[in-house]
Amino acid sequence: MSQFAFDVSIEEFETKVLVPSETVPVVVDFWAPWCEPCKVLKPMLEKLAEEYGGRFLLAKINSDENPEIAQHFGVRSIPTVKVLFKGELVDEFTGALPEGQIRAFLDKFALPPMAGSNLREEAATLVSEGKLEEALAKLVEASKAKPEDQAIQLDAVDVLLQLARNDEAGQLLSGEYVQEPDRANALRARLALAAGAADTGELEAKLAANENDHAVRLDLSRAYAAQSRFREAFEAALEVVIRDRGFDEGAGRKAIIQLFEALAGSEQYDDLIREFRRKMSAALN
Repeated sequence: MSQFAFDVSIEEFETKVLVPSETVPVVVDFWAPWCEPCKVLKPMLEKLAEEYGGRFLLAKINSDENPEIAQHFGVRSIPTVKVLFKGELVDEFTGALPEGQIRAFLDKFALPPMAGSNLREEAATLVSEGKLEEALAKLVEASKAKPEDQAIQLDAVDVLLQLARNDEAGQLLSGEYVQEPDRANALRARLALAAGAADTGELEAKLAANENDHAVRLDLSRAYAAQSRFREAFEAALEVVIRDRGFDEGAGRKAIIQLFEALAGSEQYDDLIREFRRKMSAALN
């Protein structure tokens, strides 16, 4: 469950909507499972709630299950979106609008970006440019501005792993991440992969001498992963699947799944994961 977007019942309406609305705008989305436009609008609002990072909260109300709330707000058709701020209704719209119009609607009342959020975005840009040390410095600054934001801390762990500063990454990961448990576990899996560091040059030489040595190829995949060379790690493990899918009880497939788990939750690897899911599926079928 996201900290910025959540389901609300009539019993929770006061604590999850009215009370928070005193300090942050709460977007209330009235929807129903049978409503086709709702299937477009609701995930879009959920995505934007994450992107805006707490500048507004999204309360999702199933109008079929909570007709009293819908009736109280005069909801006549769905989807209907109403915005509460400081306990008052401040804006609303009906129907599934294009994303651009929804952003313009949100920007009218969303809280201004916090300093830590801007720094996090700057760090992400630096990571994409390969400027990891500079990105880490930005994340340290962002974490000081927003010490409660666990997403920033996990961004720092990700960068530390890319810098092979595994001891520091491990120290950060030793805490509890109740806001981001799945991503924290994925990074712990990455850290475990990093423990498999080995001399890639030596393994490449062994494989060149015997390209059918699947055990060496899997060792090489793990060594690549330990160096954050994830595409090469995927390719080596996939080659084992292609050459002998049954080798060591499906060790090639298991190695790929381990990589999926280790990279889950890091947007920069989403395309890579999708690519190798397709390739593994094609190799197994």
